[in-house]
This record gives sequence, C-alpha cells and structure tokens, in this order.
Amino acid sequence: MRRPGLDSGRAPERFALLELLVVVAAGTGLAVLGTWPLVLHLGGRIAADPGDPLLQAWQVAWDGHALVHQPLHFFQANSFWPLRDSLAFSDALIGYTPAGLLGSGPTAAVARYDLLFIGAIALAFAATYLLARELGAGRVAAACGGLACAYAPWRLGQAGHLHVLSVGGIPLSLFLLLRGYRRGSRAQILAGWVVAAWQVTIGFTLGLQLLYLLLAIGAIVVVGWLRRGRPAPDRAALVTTAAGLAVLIVTSAILARPYLRVLHDHPESHRTIARVTKLSPAVKSLVAAAPDDLVWGGATQPVRHSLRAPHEQLLFPGVAIVLLALLGLRSPAYSGRARRALGISALVTLVLALGFSLWGEWSPYRLLWELAPGWQGVRTPGRVFVLTSVALALLAAAGVESLLARAGRGPRGWAVAAGLVAALAVEGLGPIPTAVVPDPPAALRVARAPLFELPSEARHDTIYEFWSTDGFPPLVNGFSGFPPRSLLALRQASAGFPDRRSVSLLRRMGVRTVVVHRRFAARSPWRAAATKPVRGLGVGRRQMGDAVLFSLSP
Repeated sequence: MRRPGLDSGRAPERFALLELLVVVAAGTGLAVLGTWPLVLHLGGRIAADPGDPLLQAWQVAWDGHALVHQPLHFFQANSFWPLRDSLAFSDALIGYTPAGLLGSGPTAAVARYDLLFIGAIALAFAATYLLARELGAGRVAAACGGLACAYAPWRLGQAGHLHVLSVGGIPLSLFLLLRGYRRGSRAQILAGWVVAAWQVTIGFTLGLQLLYLLLAIGAIVVVGWLRRGRPAPDRAALVTTAAGLAVLIVTSAILARPYLRVLHDHPESHRTIARVTKLSPAVKSLVAAAPDDLVWGGATQPVRHSLRAPHEQLLFPGVAIVLLALLGLRSPAYSGRARRALGISALVTLVLALGFSLWGEWSPYRLLWELAPGWQGVRTPGRVFVLTSVALALLAAAGVESLLARAGRGPRGWAVAAGLVAALAVEGLGPIPTAVVPDPPAALRVARAPLFELPSEARHDTIYEFWSTDGFPPLVNGFSGFPPRSLLALRQASAGFPDRRSVSLLRRMGVRTVVVHRRFAARSPWRAAATKPVRGLGVGRRQMGDAVLFSLSP
C-alpha cells in the first residue's frame, strides 16, 4: 500500500492540529540539541563569535527601543552618531522587533539573540516540513526535508549571520500560498502574503530573493492562465491576492526608503563589480565545508583554505542531500510540474550564487546586477544559495519518499527511515561555537553622551555598539555592512588623542566624553592616551577601573 500523496503528487486534504504541534515541538527540540549547550548560557554566551552576532543583538534591542520611544524616527539609531538612517547600514532585523520589547540592557540583548538564533533554526525545519507535506511527501520524508534545510552543512558557515539563518519565512509563505490557492482559503492566502512581508522585514538579504522568487512564480502563473484561454478567476481569491500584494509592496517600499537614502548619502556603500567579484564563491566552494562540520570539515580543509573569503564562500550542500535530491527529480511523490520547478530553481539559483566567478563580468549574475533593482546593494552573491538549499531540501524529501515506498512497511522500512534521518542529521552535524560576551565597564554608566570610544576598530566598535543597549546613548562608533568615510576619517584624525587637533575636532562635533578602554588599547595608537598630558586642552580625565574617561567641555 502506497503512502498518502504518493500516487497523485498531492498532499493529504488536511493536517491534524496534533501533527502541527508535534512538528513545532520537534523543530524546537532539535534546534536546542543542535545548538547545545547554548540554551544553558542564555545571556552569558553568544552563538558563533562576538562580531556580527553582537551587532544583531544590538539591532533587535534597538528595534524594540525605537518602537516605544521614537517610532517616527525608527531608523535614526544611536550608533554612528550624528549620521542619519544608521539602522539601515545593515539588515535591520525589524521582523524581530516584538522580541526587542522584552527586557533591557546587554544581558537581555544576548539572551534575546540566543533564543532567536534557536528559533530561526526551528522555524526552518517546521516550515520546510509543511511545504514538503503540501507538495506530496509523507511525514517521515517531510521531516527529512526539514532536516536537509535546517541542518544543511553549508549553514554551519553562517552561524554568525542570523539574517541568513532566518530562512523559515520563505518555505512558510510558499506553503501557505500553495495550500491557500489549492483549497480556496482566503485566510491562508492572506497569511502567506503577510509572512512573505515579514520575511522582507528581517532584511533584504533574503527578502530580496523572496520578492524575485514570488515575481517569477507570478509570471509563470499568468502565462499559464493565458495559455488556458483566460478562465475566469475566483473573485474572492483575486481580492485576497490584491490585499496581500498590497501588504507586501507597501512593506517593501517603506523599508526600502531609508536604504535608498543611505545609498545616496554614502557613495562608499555602493558595491562595485570588482568588490562583489572578490566575494563571489568559486565553483570549488561547493566542496568546501565549515571547519566545525564533524564529517566533512577535515576532509575539505585544503579547499576551504584556498578560498579568498572562507566565511562568505562555504557552499557545501551535503552529499546525502544532493543524492536524495537527484533521486527526488524522478520521484512520483510530487507532481511532474513541481519536480521540474524545483530542479530548475536549484540549478538557476546555484549558478547565480556563484556570482561573477563563472565568466567574470559576463557571468549570468550580471543579469541581476544590471536589470533587477536592489541587487547592486548585495555584497555577497553566495547567499542566493539559500534558495538552492531550500529547493534541494524539498527534492531530498521526495527522494526519501521514493526509498521508503520501495522499502515498504515493517522493520525494513523503519531501518531505511532511521538510516536516512541519521545520514541527513550527521552530515550537517557540528558544534556551534559560542563566545563569552564582555561585560560593559561601570564607567559607561556615568559617561555623558554623546560618546566616542577608543580604540575605534571594527572588532571593538561592535562591542561598544552592543554595550550601548544600556540606555542607547548617542555613540559615534558603529559596526555595519560598510564603514562610513566620516568614521574612517575620525579614527585617523584622533590617532593622537588627547591632542589639541583631535580634542578640537571632537568638541566641534558635539562629543562630550571620550572613553579609552585600556584592555583593548595595548596594541593601538591610543595605548598611551591614559598618560598623555591634557593641560591647556580643557579636558577632564578620570580613571574608573580599566576605562579612562575624558570629559570635553562645550
């Protein structure tokens, strides 16, 4: 006897509520185990490293703060003071704003980030499971699809990028839209468009991909409608679609405005073909796994070390996933149309993910660069691999369904199912590193804002930005997707601080306190700042623990 959905290529007519609850619980449990022991150190340790994760912890904290205290000036964040729209210097993670309303201060910011990190992995599993079920996979096969998406080997290399791991909104929106249109459910159709809008609010890194994916699907649907002789569409579905599209378009337009202003105000934020080429993954990136991958990390080390930017170019999809996806291309679990669409999507997005590495400036990625609005702001083409990974995961679920159908019921079937689950889980298995979060010095609580903290470098500014979650004082420092020229110039001009030139410059800017962190300054130009004479500069100096505060009178 064949499994439900295997004959027709369609999913069962309804999901039991119990099944949905089990899937969510399973996804959460797997995410906790996959990131263990992070859940034991909420607020004290942060996933991956103190670089981008601390920036993103600050972003979510600022989102909640701004919603309460300055909703009409949401993007005017406290960092990079006095530059405007500084929240739009990176993906703003606005979709996580409700989490930012819970708690305050650095400890809450880290705990919040850790929970979102775990939740993003859980949502990727559950959403891919639901989409695979809707396409026609059985429960075990759909669970394998969820594993293939949430725990694909390449995702270990993105452990420090919450905005890249937050992929769950893509399969979830597609599931709701597909199910809603199949069953004429206006609630599910609208929910699908709303989830798509939510995915965009997390950031344009993935939101832009989803927008163009939906545009391509819409074009295919329209062409199919024309070829069928323009049958009269369902009026209720049409009205709901218009409402959902309006939500998505308005949301995208509102979010795009500050990013467009940043492009206008900061020419240095523009991506050139030469800069994007340097970060475009080479073909060999497809066989380069993250060093934390217990199965493939060591075996692919030579390839990984030969890459120009390993942190951005690790695209190893997993051997088991690829083999199952190839089998899924011929599986009757999905309809022929769905299999062709997934196969073409995987191939096209894979080629685009390689950026300009295939044939230089004439690579297929050039079409997106020249013709598609928004793509010239993308720094790393390799992140298009997110869509490749989702397509491969869905095809892998179909491949699993075929193998389970051949194995039949009984002990043999259970053994095959266990083996496939183990293969998918182990291949992407690897410890998620964690980093101890540095505590803010007590001196910051008495420092008058606006602040400028030294030494000012990217690796330190992200820490200062994170520390500013305690009250969000105006802060000249900042860490983002690009360094503003004004900050680079200020770092250079203040290399002799405290001297007459730098003090005069900072005073004219309106800076009231300069904080020198001696634990960071040992090998920087500011290592002697704590002992330099300040007589005649109108500067007060006070040491508190490891920090030295310089008060600049107006």
